[in-house]
Amino acid sequence: MGTSTLRERKKQHTRQALIDAALERFTARGYGAVTLDELCDTVQVSKRTFFRYFAGKEDVAMAPLEDLWTAFTAELRTRELPPGAPLLALTEDVLLAALDQVADERWVHRARLSLLLADRHPSIAAHNRQFCDRTTGTLLEILHPALGPEPDPADPRPRLALDMLLAAFQWALAGWAAVQPPETAAALAERFRGAVAALPGSLTLTTAPAPPAP
Repeated sequence: MGTSTLRERKKQHTRQALIDAALERFTARGYGAVTLDELCDTVQVSKRTFFRYFAGKEDVAMAPLEDLWTAFTAELRTRELPPGAPLLALTEDVLLAALDQVADERWVHRARLSLLLADRHPSIAAHNRQFCDRTTGTLLEILHPALGPEPDPADPRPRLALDMLLAAFQWALAGWAAVQPPETAAALAERFRGAVAALPGSLTLTTAPAPPAP
C-alpha cells in the first residue's frame, strides 16, 4: 500500500514538473521555440516517459484545463443523479465541485498560462476545442441513462445544455484570466455562477426598439 502510494506520488510529481517546465518555457520563449527534447532534459526524463503522460506539446500546454474537465467527468460519473433535476443546474453543481477539487493556487497559475498560450497559438486553441468536444461526447454518454428509459437520440436538448454550460464557463474563464492581479479560483467560480444565471435571459434577449420617429 505504502509503495503504491509512493509510486503514484512520484508519477504525479513528474507529470506536474513537465507541465510547469512546458508552461514556463512556452510562455517565455514561444511555443515553437521549445523542443520536446528540451522539456525532457529539463525534467530529466526520457521521451518515452513524457508520452506516458501526454500525447504531445499541445496536450501538456492545456493540461491544467484538461485536468479540470477530467475531474468534471469523473465527478459526474460517480454522482448520484436525482430524478427530475434540471440538467443545467445539475451539471453546474458538478463542474463547481470539480473546480473546487483541482483549483489550488498552483492550478490558478498554470491555468492562466494555458489560457495565454491558447490565445497566442491557434494550434493549442484547436487542440483545446477538440478535447472539449470529445469530453462533451463522454458526458452525454454518462448522462444518457439518467434522461429516461429510452431517450430520443435526435433530441438536441442534452447537447445544447452542455454546450451552454461550456460557453458559460469559457466566458467566465476569459474574464477571469484577463484580470490583474490574478483572481482566485473562488472568483472564477463566482464568474461562472453569474454566467450560468444569465443563460435564460440570453435566450429571450431582443434587439433594441426602433427610435421614435422625429
